[in-house]
Amino acid sequence: MSYSISISIADQILKLFQDGKPLKQYRVSTALNGIGSEKGSGKTPLGKHIIRAKIGEGLPINSVLVGRRPTGEIYSRELGEQNPQRDWILSRILWLSGCEIGKNRLGQVDTMQRYIYLHGTPDTEPMGTPKSHGCIRMRNQDIIDLFDKIDAGTQVDISA
Repeated sequence: MSYSISISIADQILKLFQDGKPLKQYRVSTALNGIGSEKGSGKTPLGKHIIRAKIGEGLPINSVLVGRRPTGEIYSRELGEQNPQRDWILSRILWLSGCEIGKNRLGQVDTMQRYIYLHGTPDTEPMGTPKSHGCIRMRNQDIIDLFDKIDAGTQVDISA
């Protein structure tokens, strides 16, 4: 069984394919700042990527991760209100690595060095609307579902 992922920024949809056939799709939220690969841009990069690392296996839903490590906190509305400045990364992380030198790999455009992930976000955050700081945000149940299906090395294609 071989999985692959395509993400449409225009449609704010992530599609999961199994052996080339559509298996499932999820609503997502990409960057508020739009499309781009430059370090510090807060934009979502385009092109061919792979899942370089899977982080958070077995954590409870809504677990808070900072610096790719669980803090021991479980996100709640109260925690969110106490920390309105935090960019919440919840439940699981699928860390992307670019495959195209000069476009999304190496130098000032390196997706992995920019810490671009697929990750969970508070369920109060809208899906289908660009709101992230560059990452691809997903509902917590959806990121767990996707995380459990795929392996590190899964191909991801991000298109405008």
